[in-house]
Amino acid sequence: MFAFSQDVPIDRDMYARIMAGVGDEPIAGQVIHLCIELEGGGLRYIDVWESQQAYETAVHERIHPAVAAALGSARPSSEPSSTPLTVIDVRGNAVAAAV
Repeated sequence: MFAFSQDVPIDRDMYARIMAGVGDEPIAGQVIHLCIELEGGGLRYIDVWESQQAYETAVHERIHPAVAAALGSARPSSEPSSTPLTVIDVRGNAVAAAV
């Protein structure tokens, strides 16, 4: 598994625009995506993927195109930094439905 957290300097409205571009169809290889609001502004993503390759494919094919469409010329030139996470276990109804 490949997992990380990432803090992004966007608000709920921008997140909604990005997710509209990503679409409702499940992304191959994504186990779970959690988005939480941070005190003081910004959002934190916590993502778990079947593999780093599945994540990289999704970024190239669906995520970055949606971000580019939502942010336009305001898109930063670099990706926000990520913190790797070591997955010990993943459980829950969302995970069970995906299996």
